[in-house]
Amino acid sequence: MTSSTLSVQLYSVREALAVDLRSALERIAELGLRQVELFGFVDRVEEYAALLPQVGLTAPSAHGSLLGDDARRTLTAARRIGIGTVILPSTPHERWVDEAAAVALADELNLAVDAAGQLGLRVGYHNHAFEFTAGPAPFAAFVERLDPRAVLEVDTYWAAVAGVDPVELLTRLGHRVAFLHVKDGPATEDTSTQLPAGQGSVDVDGILAAAPSALRVIEFDDFAGDVFDGIRQSIAFLTSRGEAL
Repeated sequence: MTSSTLSVQLYSVREALAVDLRSALERIAELGLRQVELFGFVDRVEEYAALLPQVGLTAPSAHGSLLGDDARRTLTAARRIGIGTVILPSTPHERWVDEAAAVALADELNLAVDAAGQLGLRVGYHNHAFEFTAGPAPFAAFVERLDPRAVLEVDTYWAAVAGVDPVELLTRLGHRVAFLHVKDGPATEDTSTQLPAGQGSVDVDGILAAAPSALRVIEFDDFAGDVFDGIRQSIAFLTSRGEAL
C-alpha cells in the first residue's frame, strides 16, 4: 500500500492527553503516525484545530455523540477540526435486545446522515460486544436499516470477545466497513490483558486481509505497560505486514 493506512484512537492515551495535550500528540507523531482518531473533541475544538497541524497530524475520524440534539454540535465541531467521519462510539445495551430495538437505533442515527452530508462529513457506528449478546440478528437488522451513506467501524477485538469471528463479520459487511479497530489479546472482557497487534489470539492477519481498504485504527482500551510502547509495537507488526505509515 502506498498511502497511509494506520491511525490510532487517542482514547488509548487518554491519561497523557489529560496531562498535556500537545505533548501527547507530539509523542504520537514521534512514533511515525500521521493520523489519529479523536474522542471527546467537542469541548476541545480550538485546541485540536490548532495543535493537529502544528504537530503534523490529521484526524480522518473521531468518536462523538450523534443522537438527538447532540448531533449538530458534534458535527459542527468536527468540521472545524477537519474530521472527515464522526462515529457513534457506544449505545446502551438495551438498544440491542432484539431486531426492533436495533432498527429503531438505526433510524435515529440516520437522522444525522443528512446533517453530516451538508457539512461534507460522514457518520458511522462502532461496535462493542453487547451488540451481539442477543445473537447476530439485531446487528444484521441494524446494518440493513442503516443509511448506505453511513459507514461502520468494526472493533475486531470486541467482536471476538462476543464470540463473533471478526474475519467472517468483515467479509459479510464488505464495503460498509471503512475503519477497523485493531487490537489483540486473549479476547476477554478484561481490558487490562490487551496486547499489541500480533501478540494475542486474534487473527489480525486474517482481519487485515478481509478489509483491505479500511483504515486501521490501533487502540488499547487498557494496557499493562507503557501504552506508547504498546502502540509502537502494534505499528511495527502492522508495517511488517505491508501497512504504511
